[in-house]
Amino acid sequence: MPISNEPPPGPGSPDAGGDWPARAADLVDTVAALVRDRAIRPVVLVARALVFGLLVVVASTVTAVLLAIAAVRLLTVYAFDGRVWAADFLIGAVFVGGGLVAWSRRGAPKDPAR
Repeated sequence: MPISNEPPPGPGSPDAGGDWPARAADLVDTVAALVRDRAIRPVVLVARALVFGLLVVVASTVTAVLLAIAAVRLLTVYAFDGRVWAADFLIGAVFVGGGLVAWSRRGAPKDPAR
């Protein structure tokens, strides 16, 4: 391999391939895309999941409350002839029964060491 006394090609030399600004811009674009994919995209996904989860929880709570109110009103008018206490008692019993079912289905956390 012959040793040359010529300096290596620099940015201004004709052998450097005169497109080094374009290659530098491509490198910056590639690094920016990599940072976006590695850091920003997961944060955006987590934020979206939190927002949509909160939206679902709020909508479900509002729906459950409105359905309970509607059930009490319907039972008061059509089933118990104006006796609100009876409708409240029945709806309360349904909610307590649902709570007891949920409580009985709970389980202790699984111990991964066992």
